[in-house]
Amino acid sequence: DSVLVGPVPAGRHMFVFQAEAPDPSKIPVQDALGVTIVLVICSYMGKEFVRVGYYVNNDYTDPELRENPPEIPQFDKVQKNILATNPRVTRFKIDWENTETAQPQNSEMPASSSQEEALVQMPPVEMSMDAMAF
Repeated sequence: DSVLVGPVPAGRHMFVFQAEAPDPSKIPVQDALGVTIVLVICSYMGKEFVRVGYYVNNDYTDPELRENPPEIPQFDKVQKNILATNPRVTRFKIDWENTETAQPQNSEMPASSSQEEALVQMPPVEMSMDAMAF
């Protein structure tokens, strides 16, 4: 899913991104349970400037199903645990005026980093969220 946010004034901001649950028929059986990730990617003028990843563990709540999982996943009995307290943040240095180049900056940097961030007035920012098998 993706959404446009903005215009966004200079400063720090928090956004709540909600999306419909994924279509279970599109999830490969071998990827239905276990550890996966959710990526939130933010871009400006088509150039990615920040990527935030969250580890997610999908598992059955019933101990019996955890020990003996069915061949076909029972999604109504699966619980999703998102490790929201420890996101993995990668920032990309982009030219906010001319967005033809983007270079990674301090990959795998924890969100609590004290690195100074560029504060700019910018028009709408595109955000997308992808769930990927890990």
